[in-house]
Amino acid sequence: MEIRAKENGGRLTLYFSGELDHHAAKEVMRRAEELLDRYMPLDCMLDLSGLSFMDSSGVAVILRLYKRLLNTGGRIWLENPQEQPLRVLDISGIERLVKITTTAKEQGR
Repeated sequence: MEIRAKENGGRLTLYFSGELDHHAAKEVMRRAEELLDRYMPLDCMLDLSGLSFMDSSGVAVILRLYKRLLNTGGRIWLENPQEQPLRVLDISGIERLVKITTTAKEQGR
């Protein structure tokens, strides 16, 4: 599992790639929080286009990041999840809290 970051004018984009499961979740959360501490963004976008697999541990990571940004007055959203992670996100109901943008959804998936 890898996370890359790009900051631009108060917006931090985190690019997730690999598999986000219970084995990777703790390290992913540590790395994501480190990046949030470094950049202190108002907005944070999680680009999931490189994430090939995610289980409920990934949902927990996203919720923890959501709460952290919410507590600092920031916003977080997800973009471009692949099919399997999108199914997990849909089942979790996380979209009630965190916006998910995908080309497939916008086209009436």
